[in-house]
Amino acid sequence: MRAERNFVSRGPLWGACALALCLWANVSVAAQPTTFAVLQQPALPTAKAQRAVLLGLARAGERLVAVGERGIVLLSDDAGATWRQAKVPVSVSLTAVQFVDAEQGWAVGHLGVVLHTQDGGETWQKQLDGERAIALAAQVAGRDAGRPGGAANVAQARQMLDDGPDKPFLDLYFSDRLNGYVVGAYNQIYRTNDGGRNWQPWMGHVDNPQGLNLYGIRAVGNALLLVGERGLLLRSTDAGQSFQALKSPYEGSFFGLLGIRDGGLVAYGLRGNAWWSDDRGDSWRRLETAIESTLSTALQLRDGSLLLASQGGELLFSHDQGRSFDRRQSRSGGTVAAVQQAVDGSLASVGLSGVAADQDPLASGKP
Repeated sequence: MRAERNFVSRGPLWGACALALCLWANVSVAAQPTTFAVLQQPALPTAKAQRAVLLGLARAGERLVAVGERGIVLLSDDAGATWRQAKVPVSVSLTAVQFVDAEQGWAVGHLGVVLHTQDGGETWQKQLDGERAIALAAQVAGRDAGRPGGAANVAQARQMLDDGPDKPFLDLYFSDRLNGYVVGAYNQIYRTNDGGRNWQPWMGHVDNPQGLNLYGIRAVGNALLLVGERGLLLRSTDAGQSFQALKSPYEGSFFGLLGIRDGGLVAYGLRGNAWWSDDRGDSWRRLETAIESTLSTALQLRDGSLLLASQGGELLFSHDQGRSFDRRQSRSGGTVAAVQQAVDGSLASVGLSGVAADQDPLASGKP
């Protein structure tokens, strides 16, 4: 087995999440259990679910949906004031969640898990896991072995077989109910065009010869972009058929992307680094955040302003495309892994200490 790379970060949020197999935890996967009963074991109901480590947060219509350790999924129908636990068929840690409307959503996590819901997060079904993902990669490699680029697919499939099905998915992007991607460690990327009933390994379509971790995927205009470790930036302008490397503005890891409604793009990562592009990644302008904490999430608010949040709990609001920031501290006082604006305009966030809701109009960026 190859030497394992840490999933980069070095921040308090991800380091403290090691027990939950948090997505950038500074832990070698070689030290993790080699049995995968968690893929068949439903998430256990717990009265402490709201205080669990939570890593992802999304809007499903007027509902908020949070995901995190041990397969915990929480639902709130009152802007984050109260939460209840949903039924989930696995107890593996979940890292990200997205809804395309009030009913249809997906969540991804460790051991290559992809979950799907058709009822706004009340119940979930497993669509993919690491064992199935490896089998699919092997099928594609065998089919394409004699074609141009086939040798690379064979090498990737062999490496996946050697390593085992323990690699996490770290982000996802669906454009609608049918078309989507999931991405993760070691260049893992899978594509679906039927809502996840079938998944296609897409690693051979990505210009990432070092197999760097893919941390984020988003669309801006008619382009689709990927970001990852060591400044990795990739872009597709042919509806995802191929992803080509872009020149990166810095060498540190990017942990996420945000597409702005007017066509702008924000990439963010280590030590407060954030960058803005108006040309789909051809050129970048550095955003002066004036913080040293790793940026963990970004959101465009209803009024068009930008919000960046950090592992240190800092909330950075900008009304001028990131040229200046109003810095505040999360009311929870803890780390922020993901943030959403609720239907009433307030902010809800999740992190190391679970869920938090901030009803303060000023703190939530409302005018």
